[in-house]
Amino acid sequence: MLRNKPQPTRRWLDLAPGDPVIVIAGKDKGKQGEVLRTIPEKHKIVVKGVNILKRHTKAGQSRGGVSVAQGGVIDFEAPLDYSNVMLVCPSCGKPTRTQHTVIESGARVLSCRNCGEPYERVRKTEAQ
Repeated sequence: MLRNKPQPTRRWLDLAPGDPVIVIAGKDKGKQGEVLRTIPEKHKIVVKGVNILKRHTKAGQSRGGVSVAQGGVIDFEAPLDYSNVMLVCPSCGKPTRTQHTVIESGARVLSCRNCGEPYERVRKTEAQ
């Protein structure tokens, strides 16, 4: 009897767009940036200014919704594995592992393992 492959469990990523991170492994080790987007199904994130690759494109090609009128070389940020970055705590300024804690109001928040302060994510609204 044929059976379908089991679906991989989708892992929840603690990082979200706008969070400050530092790269702890790979060719860009030590660089800091902010998360541009997350790809939870592949366990990867894209960080601004980190892991820059070059893509050679033909004229008239469209890539990622951006049409290239003139061919050439385009620099872009490639995804990094989630395990190669650490969150930078805004209160103590150090890279930190995070822990999940419950505050008095009953909400679950991330908190810094170094200083114990809860991490408050700043929601950015895009001005259009």
